Amino acid sequence: MTAIEVSGLRKSYRGHEAVRGIDLTVARGEVFALLGPNGAGKTTTTEILEGHRRRDGGDVRVLGEDPGTAGSAWRARLGIVLQNTDDAADLTVAEMVRHIGGLYPDPRPADEVIELVGLTDKRDTRIRQLSGGQRRRVDVALGIVGRPELLFLDEPTTGFDPEARHRFWDLIKALAAEGTTILLTTHYLDEAETLADRLAVIAAGRIVAEGTPATLGGPETRTVSWDGHTERVTDPTELIRKLVAEDADLSTLTVTRPSLEDTYLRLIGANR
Repeated sequence: MTAIEVSGLRKSYRGHEAVRGIDLTVARGEVFALLGPNGAGKTTTTEILEGHRRRDGGDVRVLGEDPGTAGSAWRARLGIVLQNTDDAADLTVAEMVRHIGGLYPDPRPADEVIELVGLTDKRDTRIRQLSGGQRRRVDVALGIVGRPELLFLDEPTTGFDPEARHRFWDLIKALAAEGTTILLTTHYLDEAETLADRLAVIAAGRIVAEGTPATLGGPETRTVSWDGHTERVTDPTELIRKLVAEDADLSTLTVTRPSLEDTYLRLIGANR
């Protein structure tokens, strides 16, 4: 069962090919992170999947339908948290959440949603009086109020303080446990590593790597350190066996793999 199927996706602007033949599959119930630098094509790709932008080529199916032609019933199955939204500045938080919830056939209760995003004490505050981070939480509330089958999160924790970010992560884990499929774009690699079942890196309009946070980029060189020595190897097993056979002092042995950030930077640098 797949929530998103993309084959050969292409999109150009004034002769510049922003998306250059992307293939992508996201399973139902999966949390999938799309990583890449600004201008790599991830926002264009996401907007096509959401039905907000027309593609130039390729085949796209989202929840079984072509987003370029799908109707309002299909849109009601989606939740979208955009990078920037226009604020209804004179509405209170509760009024805004109730208003958007009324557009869906089976919305979550407004107070439940407001509590989930940590704004209970601001429910009667006008949106124009909120801080930037609090407004961002309102955006998240509007994205989840309709009980979406598929939730798009575009840089959702921008402006969040560390406590709010971790509370948001708990919310996403809870939604995923309920079976919600989530497509996340973020510049916070710790966020992707914490939340994503799988992720892909996009650079210059192409997917350059795809996998789990632990396997992204294929086999990586590990750093093995012991008794004042350091060696870099792809597979540390043979080295450790050799050291054991030599009766080396392994009391301080450590094996370190590259972080997600190391892998990401390597992939981006190689595909500029």
